[in-house]
Amino acid sequence: MEDKRSPSSARTRSAALSRRNLMPSDVVKEARDVRVLVLTGYGLNCEAETAAGFSRAGATVDLVHLSEILERAGNADVLAGYHILAFIGGFSFGDHIQSGRVFANRLRFRLGDALSRFVDDGGLALGVCNGFQTLVCLGLLPGVSRARGAPLAAQQAALVHNDRLGYFDTWVKLAVDPGSPCVWTRGVGPTIEMPSRHGEGKLLFLDESLRDEVLASRLVPVRYADASGAPTEAWPDNPNGSPGGVAGLCDPTGRIFGLMPHPDAYLYPENHPDWIRQRDAGTLPSAGLGLRIFENGVRAALAG
Repeated sequence: MEDKRSPSSARTRSAALSRRNLMPSDVVKEARDVRVLVLTGYGLNCEAETAAGFSRAGATVDLVHLSEILERAGNADVLAGYHILAFIGGFSFGDHIQSGRVFANRLRFRLGDALSRFVDDGGLALGVCNGFQTLVCLGLLPGVSRARGAPLAAQQAALVHNDRLGYFDTWVKLAVDPGSPCVWTRGVGPTIEMPSRHGEGKLLFLDESLRDEVLASRLVPVRYADASGAPTEAWPDNPNGSPGGVAGLCDPTGRIFGLMPHPDAYLYPENHPDWIRQRDAGTLPSAGLGLRIFENGVRAALAG
């Protein structure tokens, strides 16, 4: 991949390629040209593991505080040179008003045009937990009403308080829809397990018409599943009561993906609570299965 654009390097940190990378060596060499911007700061706290996921997939990762990006918000090329934007987990602005709301407002009103151009130019984005909440508040997910060249869409959905109020931390099983356009989940499944930890994860749509459009377009790549792998609304397999078991959304292009569970917290096989049992049974994977999400994103960026 040849890309002559060069992102700003002011006070950024590059994440190194891990020795346990599973991507083919020729792909890894090309993947280093894929540049990922991880937005940090203001209560977000999953930058290290998110950067590790992308760097293990071969990409070059920059971690940049939101304040630094907003200082350059008047520059039309503020996101130039990046192929993937990562919206990470944490508690941005202490979840004040609504999870992801304040962080999204700063982006919408200071960086909205740049984000619109980034999406229109084929950029990819991954939002995990608070990052998913931010993408929904920005109108980038589900993103069904925005036309190319238009400003960011109005918010169309919301991630509200769990049915059982309070923060809940558990491992969940996700059923993956192979027919979804989501590039991040290609070849993953039929199920995948990963940690889930949040207090506001129940997804509600603006109206039934929007919900029906999202479902018909298969923009729900992952759903909470029971032990058999069937989508469920029952607690604790579904930790928040999200109708239909919806655990994540993608936009119609499949390039923008957000989910409440944390693929970034399952990069190593030992992250899994049953890793010793898996080891003894000979089923321990060579890498945490969450890494597949990051590898798919890098592959999609390479494909252009």
